[in-house]
Amino acid sequence: MAETGNRTPDDRAPGGIHVTNTGGSVTIGDHNTVTHTVNGTQPARDPRQEELLQAIRRLRADLGGVVPSEQTTALDAELSDAEDEIEGTGRADGTRLTRLRRALTDAGAVTGILASGVAVGQAVGSLLGG
Repeated sequence: MAETGNRTPDDRAPGGIHVTNTGGSVTIGDHNTVTHTVNGTQPARDPRQEELLQAIRRLRADLGGVVPSEQTTALDAELSDAEDEIEGTGRADGTRLTRLRRALTDAGAVTGILASGVAVGQAVGSLLGG
């Protein structure tokens, strides 16, 4: 019997692949590339967390102008982790803030003379309660 071309959406060609209602990315075959883009809003941030995030960004920029040391490298790593956490979840948790405070103290010779270092220290202190 000849095919008439009057298929419904539920008809599937023999041996074909039918993909519907995916909640993510789909690729079939060799040498494919999948790009997943998430559109939406950032997590809501507490104003104090936002203040900390801005201070972290300023301090990281300022650290680019100082002679690197073991302490400033460790501080930059903690700042980067805190920045990622705030951007991803909307807040830095207490453990992260404690590590950040310790890194600030360890790099105190540098952070004590940078206004941005003082600002991060104050924001961390405010969030940790002292």
